[in-house]
Amino acid sequence: MKITATRPPATRGRPRAFDRGEALRRALDVFWRKGYDGASLSDLTAAMGINPPSLYAAFGDKEALYLEALRHYVDGPACRNDVLENAPTARAAVEALLTHFARALPDTGMGCMLVMSGANASSPKVRKTSIACRANAEAGLRKRIERGIREGELPAGTDAAALAKFYETVGQGMSTQAADGASPKSLRAIVANAMHAWPGKSGRRKDS
Repeated sequence: MKITATRPPATRGRPRAFDRGEALRRALDVFWRKGYDGASLSDLTAAMGINPPSLYAAFGDKEALYLEALRHYVDGPACRNDVLENAPTARAAVEALLTHFARALPDTGMGCMLVMSGANASSPKVRKTSIACRANAEAGLRKRIERGIREGELPAGTDAAALAKFYETVGQGMSTQAADGASPKSLRAIVANAMHAWPGKSGRRKDS
């Protein structure tokens, strides 16, 4: 999805004496660890290695910085396109996606930024954008499941929307578990159990 943030007007003068991309990545890390409200201006400027006037000149206000960091996250670490499009089946795509979560989320120690950082933000725009990003991720999963139905992998009566929501809920729960310290092994066990719910061609669960 397209995430919009109000950019500050271009200014003349000497070029900025910092790497904007690196500063954005550092801001992303702060927001990811502390959430939108928990990340103070001093936290952000210290991590980014700039002063407040430079932050405002480069990114606008804190809200605009968060939205740009979120866009960077959605287009980078959280991008699912390759997994969903390249897996041979919808089931393989879902299992690969959840297995990736089981491997990657414990490494961050923070869960998924889309789940953890903006859900309860004081900024309505941040909350609305976070919700929209999660909905967009779910829509992508639903489309891959719908493709599986068209290709005969799943029975014609499969509720693609409900199945996508179920696996998105599993993924979000794994994010919370990872933030609480769950190990990759315990998250892989969640994946294995979740995949038992995958419907077979008869319309029943795969393991029925």
